[in-house]
Amino acid sequence: MEILLIVAVLGAVIFLVMKSQNKSKGHSANQLDDAKADARQAIERLGGQVYNLVGNDDPSKQALADASERYTAAGSQIEQATTPMQARLAKQTALEGLYYIRAARTAMGMDPGPEIPSIDGQKSAGSVTEDRQVEFEGRQVSASPNPSARTPNYYPGGRVAGRPVPAGWYSEPWWKPALVAGAWGIGSMFLFSAMFSGMSGVPYDAQSFENGGGDGSEGGDAGADGGDGGGDPGTDGADAGGGDDYTAMDGGGDFGGGDFGGGDFGGGDWGGGDFGGGDF
Repeated sequence: MEILLIVAVLGAVIFLVMKSQNKSKGHSANQLDDAKADARQAIERLGGQVYNLVGNDDPSKQALADASERYTAAGSQIEQATTPMQARLAKQTALEGLYYIRAARTAMGMDPGPEIPSIDGQKSAGSVTEDRQVEFEGRQVSASPNPSARTPNYYPGGRVAGRPVPAGWYSEPWWKPALVAGAWGIGSMFLFSAMFSGMSGVPYDAQSFENGGGDGSEGGDAGADGGDGGGDPGTDGADAGGGDDYTAMDGGGDFGGGDFGGGDFGGGDWGGGDFGGGDF
């Protein structure tokens, strides 16, 4: 009798454990499906703009080329995504692409459309607030808050290889070598110091840039941005690619850790229309 009771108890325990595991797997699958659907919504909106807009000057053409690059990368990432975090990285990539779309529309004198949810590290990276031109390694490097023939390269702001890069228009994509290599060159701090020293929109100095810090609010931005990420906590301390920010995924395949931008991309936040008409 005691043996039968023990067997019954063990059977009940095994049943409950298996039921709990199945429930957990089902919950994870639902989270992944939701995150993928959210990301695809952003990717589709980006794709519509990439295919429908044609640049009419160097700044708009370059911004659209960068947007197309993000669209390709996001598509690759969402196809490879096996976790909610990876799916949200694909969404983050698409959001960055939409910032390039917005920049292209601005450069062409068009309505930029509705605001876009912030991307990782963007707020604490700051932005260019005045025209600057400095000499670096025998060439002139310029920065401006506005597009021009002299500054045709846009960056929406964020972290590249662990360091903040302010949003703005530049004569050249001086952050690209770090984006490709995953590490900054020796002269990066000198360029940053010459370019942004004393600029009001950049709330940190060259030493802080060299150490990978912004204005100390990065964690706060990350927590806020991650709030609508679908249930996972925002953890900006673990940027994409294992320490670098999500922009290190430019090649389209490196998911790594990290948090994902906030805001509800679908539904009401985007107005439900076509971006080409001034709203999404």
